[in-house]
Amino acid sequence: MEIAAAGGHNVLMVGAPGAGKTMLARRLPTILPKMSEAEQLEVSKIYSVAGLMAKQQGLITDRPFCSPHHTISQNALIGGGRVPKPGQVTLSHNGVLFLDEFPEFSRSALEVLRQPLEDGFVNISRVQASLSFPANFILVAAQNPCPCGYFQEEDGVHECRCSQGELERYQKKISGPLLDRIDLQIHVPRLNYQELKYKRASETSATIRDRVIAARQIQVERLKREQLYCNSAMGHREIVKYCRLTMQAEKLLEKFFASLGLSARSHDRIIKVAQTIADLAKSDCIDTAHLAEAIQLRTREG
Repeated sequence: MEIAAAGGHNVLMVGAPGAGKTMLARRLPTILPKMSEAEQLEVSKIYSVAGLMAKQQGLITDRPFCSPHHTISQNALIGGGRVPKPGQVTLSHNGVLFLDEFPEFSRSALEVLRQPLEDGFVNISRVQASLSFPANFILVAAQNPCPCGYFQEEDGVHECRCSQGELERYQKKISGPLLDRIDLQIHVPRLNYQELKYKRASETSATIRDRVIAARQIQVERLKREQLYCNSAMGHREIVKYCRLTMQAEKLLEKFFASLGLSARSHDRIIKVAQTIADLAKSDCIDTAHLAEAIQLRTREG
């Protein structure tokens, strides 16, 4: 989640019920940098247009966190109506959109996420008006590994009771093109009793936020000529121009590109995540360790 916050990367968490996926999603805004005055104005304008600003309320200063139910309609998610109004993706602008039970959302609702995830805005056309709404958010999606939630659990207690057909249908609910736009795809294991009972020394959100801010400052300085503020906003041209891989890292990427059957989009997104990891480590270039971690964080391995 620290990497997601530092680079503005989208996340898919796959894990059994009670593993902590929702808790992690709700903590993400606490480690994101505070909104600038320009961002506060943008968010406040959006909520004012949507009729969600109280009369006496000043600027919205906290980053939005939207968590719609999986029964939400396509229009409510993306925006619409006779006179188009902002949907949840626009209300999440400069913040976090959390979609729990990801495969339970309708296929049509999920597929409309492809444009905002790629472009940072949505175009809505109606007879009376055609509008473009900003939709630059971090997507955090969470799902169980199967309908019952216990596929490949290794605790010796819970056994998956889903048939092969049910498992295949469940996993096919999320299209490949949509998954391709999610930078971090991770497995979230459940805590065992010892991990739950005996708490280790942990960091506060403020401590993690300081590292996130430092990494963001590196990115802003690197990308200031492009007027971009984080690694996830880079296109292929910026990746070629600003992301420097060591020779060893280049060879590792070439090896995994073929073995994992990566698309051009996946190739670029892995490099962007690796660049964020390098920025958190304050490294001038992407080394094999940074790249290997970025690849691992896209394969849902523990």
